[in-house]
Amino acid sequence: MGEMTDKAKGLGNEIAGNIKQAAGKVTHNQHLEAEGIAQERKGEAQNLKGTIKGVVGDKV
Repeated sequence: MGEMTDKAKGLGNEIAGNIKQAAGKVTHNQHLEAEGIAQERKGEAQNLKGTIKGVVGDKV
């Protein structure tokens, strides 16, 4: 995957994670909220991976 693909997937996971967190808070569902936090972190990692690929090339 290229830099932009990783960043796009990362952004999607961050958004989905934030939505899950909000839904979990509103419904008092701790499991859904925790799942959202995990998905947001996954998105942040994917975004970082894309940034690193941009700096060093797609060899990562």
